[in-house]
This record gives sequence, structure tokens and C-alpha cells, in this order.
Amino acid sequence: MRTVFSKSPLPARTTPPPSPPRQTFSESLMDEDIEVAESIITKWDSSNSSSFRNIDYLFSQENRHEVKQYLNSIKQLQRAMQYFVSENPVAEKLVRAQNLMQTAMKRLQKEFYQILKSNRDQLHPESVSSHSSRASPSRSSISDFEDEFEYESRHENEKISEMERASTAAMADLRTIADCMISAGYTKECIKIYKIIRKSIVDEALYHLGVERLTLSQLQKMDWEVLEIKIKSWLNAVKVAVKTLFYGERILCDQVFSASSLRESCFSEISRDGAVALFGFPENVAKCKKTPDKMFRILDLYEAISDLWPEIQSIFIFESTSAVRQTAVDSLVKLGEAVRAMITEFETAIQKDTSKSPVPGGGIHPLTRYVMNYITFLTDYSGILSDIVADWPLTVPSPLPESYFGGPDANVSINSPVSVRLAWLILVTLCKLDGKVELYKDVGLSYLFLANNLQYIVRKVRKSNLRFLLGDDWVAKHEAKVQQYAANYERMGWSKVLASLPEDPTAAIPVDLVKDHFIRFNAAFEETYKKQSSWIIPEAKLRERIKLSLEKRIVPVYEEFYDNYGGVGLRKQTWNESIVRFAPEDLRNYLSDLFNGSGSSGSVSSNSSHGGGNH
Repeated sequence: MRTVFSKSPLPARTTPPPSPPRQTFSESLMDEDIEVAESIITKWDSSNSSSFRNIDYLFSQENRHEVKQYLNSIKQLQRAMQYFVSENPVAEKLVRAQNLMQTAMKRLQKEFYQILKSNRDQLHPESVSSHSSRASPSRSSISDFEDEFEYESRHENEKISEMERASTAAMADLRTIADCMISAGYTKECIKIYKIIRKSIVDEALYHLGVERLTLSQLQKMDWEVLEIKIKSWLNAVKVAVKTLFYGERILCDQVFSASSLRESCFSEISRDGAVALFGFPENVAKCKKTPDKMFRILDLYEAISDLWPEIQSIFIFESTSAVRQTAVDSLVKLGEAVRAMITEFETAIQKDTSKSPVPGGGIHPLTRYVMNYITFLTDYSGILSDIVADWPLTVPSPLPESYFGGPDANVSINSPVSVRLAWLILVTLCKLDGKVELYKDVGLSYLFLANNLQYIVRKVRKSNLRFLLGDDWVAKHEAKVQQYAANYERMGWSKVLASLPEDPTAAIPVDLVKDHFIRFNAAFEETYKKQSSWIIPEAKLRERIKLSLEKRIVPVYEEFYDNYGGVGLRKQTWNESIVRFAPEDLRNYLSDLFNGSGSSGSVSSNSSHGGGNH
């Protein structure tokens, strides 16, 4: 058998054909993922006319399950691409997966654009900001779609408007698409669409709010009446722009790009130009010609930015929006400088007042009215004025005159920068009024003029916020000054009348001397009354107080003298000479007619009835 076997020829050896490499389990799973993703993605491929639905959008209420499938397919496609990149970067399957990913991203781009465009009202910053505090948590990842219907059911009975529901849903969809595109490496395509659409909305909203991008040159050429209209428009717009427009836009950015640092750059590019233009307007206004009559509009601008500063800091907190914060700060600085310049100009205008005509009757000088009305309006801004003048100490050539404050320590209660500044402006006015008394030839009238004007100032202080700034001590000391002026008026204005009566009206004196006293009194009273019949005291309390004081000083003395020597016996001897022309009641009636500014003739009737007091 060995021989037989040994002699048998060996069969020819052939090389078997190469068998394809065996597919790993992981690779088969990736292939399957690509197949599933392709079926879903091509269904919504806009370039595939046979499968693309022109009417429906993927992110619509009736397609929520398909949205979930579509996003999951992208997630699976990403996993497959990562696998093939690591195992076989040149594999045809990787190219296929990349092409599918591009198709999916184009679809999501269209969906992103459509949501932004079709939900302009629901995504308007006003809508977003109005319910941001009540907004439900947005979906933070693709997997959150699994809880979509449970979420909607849970919030079914919440008392929120349909607009709020739509807004919340739109923001959630945008956020989901953004997360998906960014994770797939399509960040640039995503944010480009977002920036273009949202920036146009912000710019359009600012336009409708009346915000104009005006240069300094344009503002300087405007008449003040026109510029004031622009300022009013800006004041109406800025609060809405900050608290609604930019705040809402910031919320939307934070919601859509919550899982990415892109929210900073997006918000910055969308809002920065508009915000810089908005907050640059006050700075340009502050650089225009400064006159005291523009003060209150400048203060309005300062107050608006100052009040909104916490929101400005919070909304534009990013480094990329620092230009907005800096523009707002620059405006505050320039507005503060303008206010200080106008206060200085106002003080200069007081000092340079050149009016040479005395106020008829010793009434209120126009300068007094203007200054006190101006200062009273300033007190409405005392809070922001404190900021503006805090580092602007008052420098005067000499200490404040003690005559206006009652002593060297009288103004210690006036210690805030605003109080000191306003007290100084009033003092400058009082000093100017002191110079106006030289226009009066009658000393008594000059004192009445000072009493009237200081009383007007005190009354303005008492009835406004000035009282809280200057203090009750200031008011009391200046009221005492009014009384001093009034007493000087009575002494100087009625000295001849008082001097015509005897020092002791009850003392026995000769008849001739009695006649002389009556004659001199008649002449002095008639002259004084006639002269003062056109003098006025506008303030009712001061007017009545001075009338009462005059009556107490004149009538009791005259009445005693009249009772002793003006009786029937003397009248019989001197009736034809009309020696006793006034009964005490006549004097009271004449005095009561003074200071009303009635423009009476000022004559005293010679037919006064001694007993009846008629005239």
C-alpha cells in the first residue's frame, strides 16, 4: 500500500480568490445608521422634488414626531461620520454621510429662517421681554423632544396667552436647531441667518421709536425748538429701547444660543450699532450751544440714562458690548459738564441783569420771579444734581454775607452740594435786588420792595422741595428778614404821620397846639396815603400783617387824641376851619384800602363823617 500510495501523483494546488474583508459589528451599525438617516433626510430634501413637501415645514405642530426622528437621524449620522473618520477617512461611506449632513443642514437652515421670519410678532422683543419671567424652561437638547408632549400637557392649564405660548415654542425650536447646527460644525451658517434677521428687526424697531442717527453737525444747525422735539422723541424712546427692545433681544439670544458662547457675539453684532447711536445722541446734544433755558432738557437726558444705568450694565455686560456702556458713560459726563456750565451761565446772567426801570408800587421784580421759578424747577432734579455737583465745590470771593443768614453759623444746616449751590444762587439774586432799591426815590418804598421780593422768595421755598434742601432754619431766618424790611417800611413810610401826633395824646395842651397837631396830621396822612395808594403787597398774609401793624401803630394814638380834643366842643369852635377831618374809623377804612394795587386816585375825601367813618 505504501508503494501504491507513493506512486500516486499529488493533486495540483490552486489559489482561492480573495474574499471581501469581513464587516465588523460596529461598522454594520454605522451603515444602518446612515441608511436610516438617508431615508429621513431625503424625505425633507428641498432639492428632491418627488419627496419634498412644498407646503409643510418640518418644525410645525403636526410634525413634532418627525422632528424628533429628523434630529435623531442627524445625531446618528454624526456618530457614523466620527466612526469612519477614525477608522477609514477615505471611505466612500464617509463621503456619503457628509453629503447627507450637508443636505440636513440646508434643511435646518431653511427651517431656522422660516421660524425667525414667520414668528416676527411672537419673537418681537416686546413679546419676549413681557413674559420672560414666566417663560417655561426651553429644551436644552435634542433628547428633550421626548418630553415635549408631557411638557405641553403639564402646562395646559397655565394662564398664559396664545402669543406667549407661540413665543416660547418658537424660541425652543430655534434653540434646538442652533444646538444641532453648531454641534455639526455649521455655526457660521446658523448665526449668519440669525444676525441678519434680528438686526433688521432691532433697526426697524428703533426707527419706529423715532431714534435718528444724527451727527453733531446736524444737531448744531438745528433751531432749539426743533432740537427740543428731537430730545422729547428720544426721551420717549430710550426707556422702551432699553427695557423692552434690547432686553428682549438679549433674552432671545440667551435662549437660542444658551449652550454656546456665540450668544455674546450674536447679541453684540445685532444691538451694538443701534445702542451706540441711541446713547450717543445725548452726548452730541450736550456739545451744542449751552444756555440756561436748555437746562431742563439736558437734565431730562441725564436722568433718563442715569435711571436706566443698572439695566444698561446688565444687558450690555459683555466685553464686546463695552462700547455701548462707554457711550452711555460719555453722555453722562458730557451732560454733567453741560449742566455745570449752564448753572454758571445762569449765575452770570443774574449778576449781569441790567434792568433800570423800578417795578411799579414796589412789587415783585421779574428777575425774582424768573430766578425762583427756575430754581424751583431745578429742585425736581435734586437727586441727579447731587451727582452732577458733588465734585464741583462752590468757590466765592468772600464768605456769604451774615446779613442773609443771621450769623456766622447760620448756614451750617445747608451742607449738601446741591443745597449750597441753590442757596448761593438765591443769595446772588438778593444781592442784585439790593442794588435795585437805588431805583426808588422813596426810602419807604425801597424797603417795601425788598420785603415783597424776599417774601416771594421765602414763599417759593416754603411751598417747594427747596424747603427740604435749605431747611426750616433758612426759612425762619429769611422770614425774620422780611419782618425787618416791613418794620423799616412802616418806620420810614409813616414817620411824618406818627410825628404829627403828640407823644402823650392824653396830656393837656393849649388849643392852638391841638389845632396844629390836627392840621399837621391831616396833611401828613393825606400826603402819605396819596403817595402809597399805588403801592402794592402781592402776598395776602404779608399785606394783612402790615395793614394790621400800621393800624395798631397809628389808630390807637390818634383815637386817644381825638377823644380828648376832637369832640363836639372843639368842633363847634373850629368847624369852618375843618381842623378835625378824620374820625378813628375813617383811618381804619383808609388803611384797609392800601396795597391792593387798585389804581385808585389816592385822594382823601374832605367830607369824612367823624362818627360814621365814611369816605
